[in-house]
Amino acid sequence: MLLALALLASGLVMAGDMRRIVFHVDENDPKKMNITLNNAANLNKYYQDKGEEAQIEIVTYGPGLMMLHAKKSPVKERIASFAQNFDNVSFKACANTMKKMKKKSGKDVPLLPQAEVVASGVMHLVKRQEEGWSYIRP
Repeated sequence: MLLALALLASGLVMAGDMRRIVFHVDENDPKKMNITLNNAANLNKYYQDKGEEAQIEIVTYGPGLMMLHAKKSPVKERIASFAQNFDNVSFKACANTMKKMKKKSGKDVPLLPQAEVVASGVMHLVKRQEEGWSYIRP
């Protein structure tokens, strides 16, 4: 019993059938962005077909933040579609990257409405892995 509680607390054992997956996007490459979205959709369907739940996060930082840029994202239509069809998929934008981009351009970085800002994309990925999330970098 103690071992089970310790494993549950450490994130190594997931309650129920919930799967937790975090994707890493750090390149301004439309092909990789689309592959990431394809992978997320495929995983979502796979677990849904098995009757299991999945929580999926797509974390962007560095050049990958362009995935969530309101004016320049090459995949903004797909992200809008995800928001309408998958309530278990979220998109994270790195505040550190945004600050650097603002310093360079002198302007705030406009994000898609689906984006949620995290303090640090890298630290968010580390935190999720420590919590037992599966890590994928397409």
